[in-house]
Amino acid sequence: MSTTDFAGLVEQARKLREGRTTATELVTASLERIEASRPVLNAFRHVRAEAALAEAQDADRRLEAGERLPLLGVPMAVKDDTDVAGLPTLFGCQGELAPARADGEVVRRLRAAGAVIVGKTNSCELGQWAFTEGPAFGATRNPWSTDHTPGGSSGGSAAAVAAGLVPAALGSDGAGSIRIPAAWTHLVGIKPQRGRVSVHPHTDAFQGLTVNGPLARTVADAALLLDVVQGSHPEDLHRPDAIDASAAARRDPGTLRIALAWRPPLTLTGTKPHPGIRRAVNEIAEALARLGHHVEEARPRYGLIGLGFVPRGTAGIAELAALHPEPELLDPRTRTALRNGRLLGGRVVRAARAREARQHQRIGSLFDSYDVILTPTTAAPPPRIGTFDGLSAWRTNAVMAAACPYAWPWNVLGWPGVSVPAGFTADGLPVGAQLLGPAGGEERLISLAAQLEEDRRWHERYPDPLITWSAPVEQ
Repeated sequence: MSTTDFAGLVEQARKLREGRTTATELVTASLERIEASRPVLNAFRHVRAEAALAEAQDADRRLEAGERLPLLGVPMAVKDDTDVAGLPTLFGCQGELAPARADGEVVRRLRAAGAVIVGKTNSCELGQWAFTEGPAFGATRNPWSTDHTPGGSSGGSAAAVAAGLVPAALGSDGAGSIRIPAAWTHLVGIKPQRGRVSVHPHTDAFQGLTVNGPLARTVADAALLLDVVQGSHPEDLHRPDAIDASAAARRDPGTLRIALAWRPPLTLTGTKPHPGIRRAVNEIAEALARLGHHVEEARPRYGLIGLGFVPRGTAGIAELAALHPEPELLDPRTRTALRNGRLLGGRVVRAARAREARQHQRIGSLFDSYDVILTPTTAAPPPRIGTFDGLSAWRTNAVMAAACPYAWPWNVLGWPGVSVPAGFTADGLPVGAQLLGPAGGEERLISLAAQLEEDRRWHERYPDPLITWSAPVEQ
């Protein structure tokens, strides 16, 4: 591999418009890299090789005829929780499911923009965990260190982008599942405002916790992808007004008041950031101050926000798990979540959702004094592959809560967040910093992230191809 393998979404689209490459060349190269990386990274659950090449050839004919669309002929990947017509939506599970009859709304919008879907990326079972491993497909590995996870649950999408298999990919985020793998693979990950990107055929995924969003190497690439896929389906419950993310990525954010928040919400784990993460996020804070922003430490008033998260999360898992035709194939931890979700559904989950307005008011009061909240994306660097093998449901959740306490509150609130690369630990593992805003605040976060990128130049650093393409150490 070379740095040319890491041409981003904006660059590939520009080359296609200018006739400096063809869709067939780009899609062929993507498919070749996916196949070559499969024994090591294992990023994809399904690859649409024949269909993608046919669609690339059609895109070349359209380009030759003068047609122009934002992503016409660009190879893209989507997560295994996303409906692509003709492929099953297995969402990390074992077993057989009928192929989806139609594209989900987000895939429909990708196709309308001209993108070529090369495949569906791996996810842990029903998106529950911050690692992408399971008996259905094995382990997806981190391109920066194949002994480690790329995170989850959008780990396949993150690994695919970080390794240069595709220029950008879609993930979903119900408790940090875009932002955590973005942090652990040196990417930009945007969790949009609830409803910004449709989750149809679901109307309110995971009781309103889960949203779809982009993973990319640059802010401009992530913004372009967000612009392409944003918008509502007529059946969606949440329908915020449109934004112009790409324009925001080109705009100076102005001078902002930024709250640096180290203390996560109550998780009963005694979580403190890893020293390498604390150092890296401090460097982000120092960069923001150098760029002219006012940065000071502050504490969001999270309260007992976990009481709003746990019932909604487990009820969401139960709703999906109950649809599986062979429940005995589900992970024992999933079956535990299914039982808990049934207990916490109905009145309990309705009460949890009713708390959201008060949570908006209490936590949102910090935005009376500040424009953006800066936190670590995670408290720990990426764990080693196999760390969670054999753990009970309770122990798995406890270890994850300790490693990843910062992201999930923003899913309860439904507000936007952006994870940006913050650097590396002493042993070379990527870590991230999280920019958080109030309702509808994506444009400001994107502008600030783009300013940081120009200063920090994180997109100029790539994983070592010798790591990416060599066999991992046996566990």
